[in-house]
Amino acid sequence: MKIIDRKTGKRIVDPSKKKINKLLKELDPIQRNALKGGELEEHSPMDPPEAYDSSLVVEGVKYEDMHPLLQGFMDEHKVSIKKLEQFEKTLIEFKKSNFTITREANEIFSTFFQFFDDNIMEHNQREEKRFFPLLHQKLIESGEKGEGENPQTAVDMMEDDHIKFIQLGSLTFNILGLATRLPDDHSRALAFDVAYNNGMELIELLRLHIYREDNILFPLAHQLISTEEFVELTK
Repeated sequence: MKIIDRKTGKRIVDPSKKKINKLLKELDPIQRNALKGGELEEHSPMDPPEAYDSSLVVEGVKYEDMHPLLQGFMDEHKVSIKKLEQFEKTLIEFKKSNFTITREANEIFSTFFQFFDDNIMEHNQREEKRFFPLLHQKLIESGEKGEGENPQTAVDMMEDDHIKFIQLGSLTFNILGLATRLPDDHSRALAFDVAYNNGMELIELLRLHIYREDNILFPLAHQLISTEEFVELTK
């Protein structure tokens, strides 16, 4: 694949060669089991094997060199990370307290799910509307795709994540609400524990998703999408 340096106009070596294929061949690191030494080894969703594989990172693309559209997405990621950290901290304290709902915890949970609906979902929809379709096309044209008649690209993985966000977010929110209405302590504790696990899985999936977009997908977009095409995207 030929990639042109925007500043010099010269062809540069594609630092991401074969990385998307490798990424696509991975099983979902949040849920998968890894086969090692002939034995099936189970992994916790909170400790996915090779999830943050540094060999997949596209190097040589700096934030300040990217188009403002990509910078905007990354800036929104930074805000999301802070919200995730606060939500995670509160979830952990919630479990340590034997699932005692305090006014502060309730406010933080409410704030997070409001942010999830108003910001994270809206962010994902903007990606899916025009940016992802163009990048998917560019990845296929460049050879950064899977095999078969309908080859997948990294965009398909990101869109699958978006669906999982909705599922996990809805489960966590609804089970938290349901648990508060259960009459006996045992059932309530069981429901809160399920909500806790779903919430922690959502946090880890969001972090992994942001890592992959910031370090793989967006640098590839910077290389493959022209300045003129970015202008069209932002109209």
